[in-house]
Amino acid sequence: MAVSVDPLVVGRVIGDVVDMFVLTVNMSVYFGSKHVTNGCDIKPSLAVSPPTVTFSGHPGELYTLVMTDPDAPSPSEPSMREWVHWILADIPGGTNPIRGKEILPYVGPRPPVGIHRYILVLFQQKAPMGLVEQPPTRAHFNTRYFAAQLDLGPPVSTVYFNAQKEPANRRR
Repeated sequence: MAVSVDPLVVGRVIGDVVDMFVLTVNMSVYFGSKHVTNGCDIKPSLAVSPPTVTFSGHPGELYTLVMTDPDAPSPSEPSMREWVHWILADIPGGTNPIRGKEILPYVGPRPPVGIHRYILVLFQQKAPMGLVEQPPTRAHFNTRYFAAQLDLGPPVSTVYFNAQKEPANRRR
């Protein structure tokens, strides 16, 4: 019997945030010069500004990007699962999300306790979004429900990183 070593399964991204899907688009995420690979560690101070995201996609197609934290406020008690950090829609394929429409402005990772997972999920749209309302709150967001409400279908790409609270700088 084969054992799954898919980092999205091992990291519980599949299960906690999205269901199993087939990767059909290559997505690269960078915070500065740091390339995000599944399960890597990113310091919150490095992620204050939105990441640079590029993806292959198909010209003429539109995409939606969602970034969430399923571990808010604490990985052992994620009572605010999921905390949404960023939503962009109507991103032209083969370009950069900045070319899309920002539905919810970016907020960087601020994990209060423990190691949090931050998941970027890319969906292919079936049509232009038109008017999309911001979620009423960043807490209790549900990526699956959001995708179902907007008829997005399964993800086409996902990448995640880990972050934890940085120690306070001590000056002496």
